[in-house]
Amino acid sequence: MAVRVVIVDDQPVVRAGLVAFLTAQPDLVVVGEAADGYAAIEVVGARRPDVVLMDVRMPRMDGLTAAKRLLSPAFPDGHVPKVLMLTTFDIDDHVYEALSAGASGFLLKDALPEELAAAVRVVAAGEALLAPSVTRRMIEHFVSARRMRAEEGDRLSGLTAREREILTLVAGGLSNHEIAADLVIAEQTVKSHVSRILMKQGLRDRAQAVVLGYETGLVRPGRNEVPWMSRDEAISRCE
Repeated sequence: MAVRVVIVDDQPVVRAGLVAFLTAQPDLVVVGEAADGYAAIEVVGARRPDVVLMDVRMPRMDGLTAAKRLLSPAFPDGHVPKVLMLTTFDIDDHVYEALSAGASGFLLKDALPEELAAAVRVVAAGEALLAPSVTRRMIEHFVSARRMRAEEGDRLSGLTAREREILTLVAGGLSNHEIAADLVIAEQTVKSHVSRILMKQGLRDRAQAVVLGYETGLVRPGRNEVPWMSRDEAISRCE
């Protein structure tokens, strides 16, 4: 029986190329296409593919968010496909989030057509797949993460659990008022905690606290920060 595939990519030319190649394979059949995550969820629900080739970066809803929804036990359709993420980037945080969400593999878009077809067959069979460069950099990432955690333990050892929590929110770009609302505590209490954090860490102002949050790994781009706010914007907001 042929493997049923849905292709999700915001670039029409890329989708057309993938469709043409995969359709030519005797054991693969493309049963649907989508240009973003929202459309992907609808198409997967309607077409019930075995494998979804999912681009990571797309408008409206990115591939990672779509993959999480498709792979969630709460997905209303009840059909859980295998998801193979496609990206033009060697490595970034999307890899770890996608694999944690249940994606079966990660492949670079510059892979040879034969490699792509083989990858679809591999994940359809229930196996996991990572591009070689992704595997190599994942190892480097975990080694670096261990070092970063060790450095964080040294640099932040003088902070209490609550102070670490507030530092994380400060570094994410939240104001004292927003932190108070988030933690359900008085704004004056937040101010006191922030003052102690600055004093303990020898920091001049909140901007330096933002930098510390990134340097120690308390905040990672795209994770803890305010959704519309970049690292530089978070810093400028505190100045």
